[in-house]
Amino acid sequence: MPGIKALSGGSWVLPSLLAIDLLLTAGCAGKAATARQSYASLGDPCYAKALPSSGEGGLAWGSTLSMARKKSLDNCMRYAGRSGGTPDTCQVVLAQCKQ
Repeated sequence: MPGIKALSGGSWVLPSLLAIDLLLTAGCAGKAATARQSYASLGDPCYAKALPSSGEGGLAWGSTLSMARKKSLDNCMRYAGRSGGTPDTCQVVLAQCKQ
């Protein structure tokens, strides 16, 4: 039976593919962690949170307090609309800058 010989002769293929997959996954994981760390240290200093009367709200960061407030309101309206809430009732409930 030629099919049986082909399967037994190619028994190295699956372990090789798994090894390659593990190497690629490990390489990507290290890059993602580095990117998160550098972004966190270089991120914008101000943040704001906006909530609607119902539905999902929005949190946003910005270089100024007014920019963070505007972004959070925009996010709130978008997320409230997607979640079946009330986008027109979004209000900023928290806004501050890091020291």
